[in-house]
Amino acid sequence: MLERVLSLRRAAQHSEEGDDDDDESKTRKHVSFTVRATNHLARTGYLWPCLALCLLLLLIPSLILHSRNFVCVSSSYSDPLSRIGFLNFDGLESDFGYLGVPWCRSKHGQRVPWTSKDLIKGLEEFISIYETRPIKNNMYGMGFDHSFGLWFISRWLKPELMIESGAFKGHSTWVMRQAMPYTPIVSLSPRHPEKYLAKGPAYVDGNCTYFAGKDFVDFGSVNWGNVMKKHGITDLSQVLIFFDDHQNELKRVKQALKAGFRHLVFEDNYDTGTGDHYSLRQICDQFYIRGGGHSCFKESDEARIRRNRNKLWEKAVDTKQLCGPNDAWWGVRGEVRDNFNHSNKAISFQEHFRNSRFLESILDVYWELPPVAGPSLTHQTRYDPARASSPIVEDGRFGLFKRLGLDRLETSVFNGYTQMVYLQISKQGS
Repeated sequence: MLERVLSLRRAAQHSEEGDDDDDESKTRKHVSFTVRATNHLARTGYLWPCLALCLLLLLIPSLILHSRNFVCVSSSYSDPLSRIGFLNFDGLESDFGYLGVPWCRSKHGQRVPWTSKDLIKGLEEFISIYETRPIKNNMYGMGFDHSFGLWFISRWLKPELMIESGAFKGHSTWVMRQAMPYTPIVSLSPRHPEKYLAKGPAYVDGNCTYFAGKDFVDFGSVNWGNVMKKHGITDLSQVLIFFDDHQNELKRVKQALKAGFRHLVFEDNYDTGTGDHYSLRQICDQFYIRGGGHSCFKESDEARIRRNRNKLWEKAVDTKQLCGPNDAWWGVRGEVRDNFNHSNKAISFQEHFRNSRFLESILDVYWELPPVAGPSLTHQTRYDPARASSPIVEDGRFGLFKRLGLDRLETSVFNGYTQMVYLQISKQGS
């Protein structure tokens, strides 16, 4: 329409300039009402305001239709992958961190030394390694994201000794071995990984000391002085501890601190309202921390957003699931879970707050592993991007996703992300 009006305007101007001697009545006889109106508007200076008004009238219906994405959920919206066309509130790219990502605060604001470029470079190397894993179907164990995280951190820190609490079939042992081929490993697990060999693939390492099966000792009961002496370790800052034992993480942090360890990795750093144990993410979910704290008011914006997201992501919780008796949202519905959800106790908000302050007093570094890639690339349907950091390979970067070789992996290996976290600790006042 705009081009038509402008062409008519140009035609009118040509007629006016080319035939000054023509009879004005003849000109009017052959010119339509549209042209005469255009000429009049052009001469009086009102043409552009009218054009702007026309464009605005055309845009208003489009804006009204698109604004429905903010408040409505269509029948196809139940499929997470159908959300790719949505923008803003439900857009895949802008989803990340929408509901807040509460990071524990460190004593001095220290950060990890690696960058996103280092992570991408690590992915280039790790993908081909991961494809050689002996346990292809590691159901109930680590998927690709956390396997990469453990490998990357181990390889970066280059510890002199690696300790894992919780081995399952031995996949995490294998990952650490790929990162550090000659470093000794100590593995604590109620059931020895070799017991799984009768039913399928498992991994038993030749350079690993196992406290497993009938020789099992819990992490908090090990005489670590003797173990360090046996392996010739004199500097405990050269030891990396990996926890995948589904125990209260505050308890494990205190035990590690007492023993003198400094570098810890927790595999399942569950979000508030989820999981079978009290996690660091839950402890640091506080009102005074950016992205932390929650409302149990059923008509709040958070409640509305959570209701919609609960239909899209398996691990997303709505306000009814988040909040327990007396609007207790911290931990899991106001409880501290421990030991695979077999030992739970109610906790007051005041105690929950004190736990966070204690953690800050000993925390030197806190870093949550980002998801490896966005859900439009991995097709994962479990974790809610609104409670996660931006991925290493963002949605829309399919070229990078394919160049790295991530497209060769099965979709199922991307469904195990639970905010794996690396932290460095030291005694209070240090």
